[in-house]
Formats: sequence, structure tokens, C-alpha cells
Amino acid sequence: MPEPYDVITMGRIGVDIYPLQTGVPLARVETFGKFLGGSPSNVAVAAARLGRRSAVITRTGRDPFGDYLRQELGAFGVDARWVSAVERSPTPVTFCEIFPPDDFPLYFYRQPKAPDLEIHAGELDLDAVRAARVFWMTGTGLCAEPSRSATLAALRARDAARTAEPGRATVFDLDWRPMFWDEGDHGSVAPARYREALAHATVAVGNVDECEIATGERDPHAAARALLAAGVELAVVKRGPAGVLAVHRDGTSSDVPPLPVDVVNGLGAGDAFGGALCHGLLAGWDTARIMRYANAAGAIVASRLACSSAMPFPHEVEQALHAGAVTAAPAPEATGAAP
Repeated sequence: MPEPYDVITMGRIGVDIYPLQTGVPLARVETFGKFLGGSPSNVAVAAARLGRRSAVITRTGRDPFGDYLRQELGAFGVDARWVSAVERSPTPVTFCEIFPPDDFPLYFYRQPKAPDLEIHAGELDLDAVRAARVFWMTGTGLCAEPSRSATLAALRARDAARTAEPGRATVFDLDWRPMFWDEGDHGSVAPARYREALAHATVAVGNVDECEIATGERDPHAAARALLAAGVELAVVKRGPAGVLAVHRDGTSSDVPPLPVDVVNGLGAGDAFGGALCHGLLAGWDTARIMRYANAAGAIVASRLACSSAMPFPHEVEQALHAGAVTAAPAPEATGAAP
């Protein structure tokens, strides 16, 4: 059997169309940049930037934007063998507005249905999913069929692998996007589906809004306890400017403050955090070290305009940790290339 992947992510992909002007409403923006986007795809890029062998399971439209995304994944060192095209659904695009330090409205164009929600269970390479050292899935993948059934099939495959080979991580990125769910913020379907998926995960990661959907709790410590009770071994609650709380089933916990940073665009910080979290889990670091490293990776991307092409290399994360802050520096915007 081929060497297992370090990280396989599954779910959303699209083209991010970001203004090249900050502090300007979208209606008045005149220049834009085009980037690979979609949280699990960005996490795969972030892990690859940190030296991990990664791949993504997703779908695009059969159109030039889909071709662009597959090319970008390859340039970033992410295996795109499980990125297939859907005939009648266009590749999604996402626009944002940039009002630092904390206002970044998103506008998703995923109609009539995003191709990444057309992942079918029967098409999954479950042997590769089982073998991956880290498998990363998201709440968005649970919002519609056939993606929901495919995501649960992958999680069940991971259950069998966990029994046979302990130590492999299955990460549930809570990734709450109410606009993707028929009931939005007010239904009972999403919480039930989140609980079903949590029973198969070993790690859960999300902000306080996402934790509330998954557990009904907004207090970070209560949410972490509820995530552990739902079945995971490590609960990670991102608290924005208050830092991050991580609580392990073994009783250890870590409450890590954020690194100081002048925010340019906060949208990719969580994905950089996710890729660094995978990297730390693979390295076998203790929880506190993983959280410090992931915090630094997220802060670096928050200091840059883009998401995927802004993901940091290891020396950049180490530099930020050594300095105790993120200092202004040019982002590695050139696709895939190390400095």
C-alpha cells in the first residue's frame, strides 16, 4: 500500500475574490485578486507549507475556475487526485470586504448547489482515509446530501482505523456557516448532525459561535467540557482576541493568549491555525506547544491579505514565536514557491 498521507481534508473549495483595496465597500472596489479558497482546502495548503504530505477530497465545477483550483492545489504541494468535477454545477466563488481589524463580511456564491456538496460515499478511497495520520472534516459537509452521508462514511472508516492503529487524529472543524443550512441559525437539524459527527471525532475545533451550535454552550470552559462529553479527546475553543483554550480528556488544559498582530485580513487565520494544529499533532507535541504554534501561524496569516498563498512556512512561525509578535513582512504571495 502507498505511504499514508499525513493529512487528508474533506469538504469545501472555491475561488476567493478579494479586494486589493482595504476599507472600501464592495460596491466601490475596482481591483480584485483571485485565490484558492475553502476552509478544508486551505488547511491542506497550510499543512503542506509546514512540510506535511497532504491531500483534499472535494469537487469543483467543470469550468475554468475548477481548472484553476486544481492547478493551485498542485502548485502548493497538495495532492488533487480526489478533486473531481461536477458537470452541471459551477465552481463557487466568494467575495469579501476588508475592514480591519475585525470586520470582514463574506458573500458566498454557491447556487444552485456547490459541487463540494456532491461528494458521494461510493466514490471515496476509504483505504486512504483510514490510513491518513490526520483526517480533517467540517460542519459544512454535513449540511446537505450526498456530502453528509459521504462525510459520515469517512468518519466511520476512521473509527475502524482508530481501533486498529491508535494515535491517528480525526478532526472535526465545526465550521458553522448558517447560510448553507436550510434552517439557518434557528433549526434543530444542524445540532443533531454535529452531535452525530462528534461521536466519531478525536479532536473538535471551533470558535464560541460554532461550539454553541455543537453543544449549546457559549462559555469556553463549558463548551470544551461538552465537546469532551460528546466523544472527542481534545477540545479546542478559539476565542479570537482572548486567545485559545484547549482541554484534553486526560485532564490537562492550556489557555494561550494571542500573539500581537496588526490585522490586515482575519479570514484565513483559522485555516492557518488548523494546518498548524495538524502539524503539531503529527509531531507529537504537548497541547500547550501545539496551541502556541497554531496561534502564531494564524496571526501571521491575519497580517496578510490572502488566505491560501499567505500560509506560513516553518521558519516564519518560529520567528514569530521567538519575537513574541508578528512583525510586518511581505507575504509569500507567489503560488507554491518557498522563499
